Amino acid sequence: MAAPLAKQAGVVLRDLALRSARLRGGCPAVQLTSRRWLNLQEYQSKKLMADHGVTVQRFFVADSANDALEAAQRLKAKEIVLKAQILAGGRGKGIFNSGLKGGVHLTKDPKTVEQLAKQMIGYNLSTKQTPKDGVTVKKVMVAEALNISRETYFAILMDRACNGPVMVGSPQGGVDIEEVAVTSPELIFKEEIDIFEGIQDRQALQMAKNLGFKGPLQQQAADQIKKLYNLFLKIDATQVEVNPFGETPEGQVVCFDAKINFDDNAEFRQKEIFAMDDKSENEPIENEAAKYDLKYIGLDGNIACFVNGAGLAMATCDIISLNGGKPANFLDLGGGVKEAQVYQAFKLLTADPKETDYDR
Repeated sequence: MAAPLAKQAGVVLRDLALRSARLRGGCPAVQLTSRRWLNLQEYQSKKLMADHGVTVQRFFVADSANDALEAAQRLKAKEIVLKAQILAGGRGKGIFNSGLKGGVHLTKDPKTVEQLAKQMIGYNLSTKQTPKDGVTVKKVMVAEALNISRETYFAILMDRACNGPVMVGSPQGGVDIEEVAVTSPELIFKEEIDIFEGIQDRQALQMAKNLGFKGPLQQQAADQIKKLYNLFLKIDATQVEVNPFGETPEGQVVCFDAKINFDDNAEFRQKEIFAMDDKSENEPIENEAAKYDLKYIGLDGNIACFVNGAGLAMATCDIISLNGGKPANFLDLGGGVKEAQVYQAFKLLTADPKETDYDR
């Protein structure tokens, strides 16, 4: 899942631009989309998928060690995977301040699940994407562990350059897809979808074939692709990314991990989803900015950036860095900013003690 705090705003924005550009292939123009701010935990994203008929692992969520034990017993699975639920990536290699190493553990014994949960829940987990002191784990996901015989990549993106949704897939999944796009572009397959007609059976089957699914698995994968597209539309997503989109030795196509981005303009009709937004891992100043529809990311420097538009903000950060300075923040007011928002933006900037200079 995506980390709630970006260490460098330029990196965040370039990732959005480059990802879209590399995966689009035939659409040459690079469009920069503003960063989306709805943060869902892994279990929330998987529940959304399951509710829309997408195949995911069986799982339960627990907020105590005793609940984790009961969940593991209810699963009756041959093997269980226990995952700490935080928004930051790199959980598997993280370290808890309880001394436990790793936020993801496999076991066949429900009692081990209980023991591990005791060392996870209520303790801070530190990864490469969390603040130095880590993030407190409040819940764990107890899921059925499935073997993966083959991993692929599949995503649906809302692409402005192509004026609609685009399917992107690769038979090489479970790895950094941007790296695949650079080193093996022939393994990236793209298919534009007519927003009015929707995804066609032939398109879903062709994508399943491109991903390397064979025999009965090909139709099964195509059905999952169509269900993912329906999910994409119904929840007003800007991206649904499944990596890995895999198959099991038993012949089942499963969405093992997913990342969903939402269109924040659709909040008025997706109230239930936006009510799940987990802001507890955000910096307080980010949550304060969000109250006034301002996009704020704290950085390491001392020069404040006060900008209209994400592209201009990124360029401003670059100019500051190129001239030997360091931006203290990334603050995007947006195009339709009102006087009250400008006032609140200045209050946010002047309240930060490390911001001594201003660029606007």
